[in-house]
Amino acid sequence: MITLTIPKIRCEGCVASVEKAIHSVDATAAIKTNIEARRVEVTTDADRQALLAALDAAGYPAEAA
Repeated sequence: MITLTIPKIRCEGCVASVEKAIHSVDATAAIKTNIEARRVEVTTDADRQALLAALDAAGYPAEAA
């Protein structure tokens, strides 16, 4: 599991965009989002750096939590 902090995630629209970016890397990733904590937990076999790059490209820069 990969836990990421995403400071710009603030609403359900943001969650949808973040999930779309993550699924562009791994279509089968399981994602759990906590908007208040601005964190996502991703269960995936994908590389952390690939997820970070996809989120950055989507306008949601993230960092390892």
